[in-house]
Amino acid sequence: MKLIVTGSIAFDYLMQFPGKFTEHILPEHLERVSLSFLVDSMDKRRGGCAPNIAYTLALLGERPYLVATAGQDFKEYDEWLQAVGVDTSHVYHVPDKFTASFFCSTDTENNQIASFYIGAMANASELSMRTIPQPGLVIISPNDPGAMVQYAEECRAIGVPFIFDPGQQCARLSGDELRDGIRGARVVICNDYEFELIRQKSGLGEDAIVDGGGALVITRGENGCSVYEKSGRVDVNAITPHRIVDPTGVGDAFRGGLMKGMAAGKSFQECAQLGTVAATYALEHLGGQSHAYTIKEFGERYAEHFGALTL
Repeated sequence: MKLIVTGSIAFDYLMQFPGKFTEHILPEHLERVSLSFLVDSMDKRRGGCAPNIAYTLALLGERPYLVATAGQDFKEYDEWLQAVGVDTSHVYHVPDKFTASFFCSTDTENNQIASFYIGAMANASELSMRTIPQPGLVIISPNDPGAMVQYAEECRAIGVPFIFDPGQQCARLSGDELRDGIRGARVVICNDYEFELIRQKSGLGEDAIVDGGGALVITRGENGCSVYEKSGRVDVNAITPHRIVDPTGVGDAFRGGLMKGMAAGKSFQECAQLGTVAATYALEHLGGQSHAYTIKEFGERYAEHFGALTL
């Protein structure tokens, strides 16, 4: 099955703050916030939702197709992605812009404050699902909001199953745009906070999304995730990591595992279990593409918690 991964390509600038953000936020002065956090460290990492998802798929034996936009500074990143097994032939290089950038500070409680520079991602709507030969399954992950809605419309028009993953763009997408992205999706995936935004802005709850014909997966951090289908709700427990290093990219790794399961014809519960194992590996490393494992190692860790795995 030809797996198409859309979403942001970005460089991540990851910083660590040796305290708690919440101790410096004054509830009585929220109408005027002026804060600066002195961080102890900064790492520049390859990131972006789409490459993070594609990287997990490549680790799990797939050769995903990355469909996204990047800037004039993408050359080395491009070469690295190709070396790990990601097809970048559908990446559009925007010559006069920089690749999108994610600036994120994480405190000792794993709370994050981040800013995102859109850069070449603003050109994402210039790409089209119609130009890709025989797509099998598409994931629409956080990207330029207009492009996300466009890709969903195109997938419906040409009859390609897709996963709608609004993620951080829940804050930018309107209620109508969220409803357009959700309509016809084989799976809608978000975290519990994002789901409340979706509910408030679109008016769609769990039952309404599932009744539309798709499944809903809500991730809940250390509390695991919930899978909603017409047959009911199934909860999947999180796995205790060997260590907690950085939450950046953990959700993307989960999505890569989920997508691998769908490509292999697994139940949605099994797909969520694959995503849970993939996410745990990411949590144990800095950035979304610093970890590595063999399929054998992955299978052994999966078996420790969920039983034997066949891919």
